[in-house]
Amino acid sequence: MNRSNKENVSKRIICTPSPAAKSAFFYAQETGIIKKTDTVETHRHDLDSWLYVAVLDGKGELSFGDDSYSLGKGDCFLIDCRVPHYYKSSAEEPWELMWVHFSGATSMQYYENFAAQSKNVFHPITFEKVTAALSEIINCNEQKNPNAEALTSGLIVQLLTVALTTTCAAEQADSALKQKILAVNIYIEEHFKEDLTLERLSSEFYISKYYLSREYKKIYGRTIFQHIITCRINYGKHLLRFSDNSVEEIAHLCGFNDQSYFVRQFKKAENLTCFAYRRMWRD
Repeated sequence: MNRSNKENVSKRIICTPSPAAKSAFFYAQETGIIKKTDTVETHRHDLDSWLYVAVLDGKGELSFGDDSYSLGKGDCFLIDCRVPHYYKSSAEEPWELMWVHFSGATSMQYYENFAAQSKNVFHPITFEKVTAALSEIINCNEQKNPNAEALTSGLIVQLLTVALTTTCAAEQADSALKQKILAVNIYIEEHFKEDLTLERLSSEFYISKYYLSREYKKIYGRTIFQHIITCRINYGKHLLRFSDNSVEEIAHLCGFNDQSYFVRQFKKAENLTCFAYRRMWRD
């Protein structure tokens, strides 16, 4: 078979992860490429896998849960395969796909962050990064690279990062409301030591509490309260490392009125007590 014929052949590589990969890595379950000459129509549900697909050419459609999408060149989709879904190529303009079925590590957490911000179909500006990562996943698993599992894990992280940052960029449209939400985030980071409430932020930025809460969560994937706590914990970590203040003093300097509440939130965030953190990180 000559090179041009090889390039027109679909391929499917089925992967069996090692116990080490299952316990520590993202790992590929199956990866490959579908060429235009092959008809693709897939119906699945209850599959313990996540699927990342890039449309290289042509057109097709995806049905996922209660939603349906038309896809074309440059589109990607990321889905939880436990949910009923099907996807198929257009008969008039058959598509060409690259994909990876994956699992492991924090797949669920990545997917939940992605799904909280966006629909399952996205169109990344850096589409070439997606295709390059998928190509490398296919190649290193096809060629039995001895480092294939570690390389594949890193490449899956790259793919998920593109998905997450693409959806964030899409959500941060240049509307007046979205720009106001960005300003709220900056305000929080500058005033977290103060008594920040939703009412205060709503009044400061002339926006209803309902819209502020909803739009902030949509853009940043976390609540305003969670971000305030994170800013305070970060500052508390700095003071524990680089000051001799007591935990009570640090709690108040960070914006907590109650030392015990600060201690609980710190332990929840770091899985360490304040004293253990200080001992561990002191130079």
